[in-house]
Amino acid sequence: MGKVRPAFIKRTARRLLEKYPDAFTTDFEHNKRMVMQLTDITSKRVRNRVAGYVTRLVKIKMRRESEEAIE
Repeated sequence: MGKVRPAFIKRTARRLLEKYPDAFTTDFEHNKRMVMQLTDITSKRVRNRVAGYVTRLVKIKMRRESEEAIE
């Protein structure tokens, strides 16, 4: 079973990845800075949760792309 995250965290992370697909990497610290620049989130906890979910989504995307390249 995966981690439970509020819908607004997931929604914000997905929107950021849609708008800025090349701005994010698998590095949490980089993503944290990008979330701070690209949004008006003032809460450190919410910013970190969004950045963490973005990092997870990027890693999943990269894993899928590498599996498709192998096939």
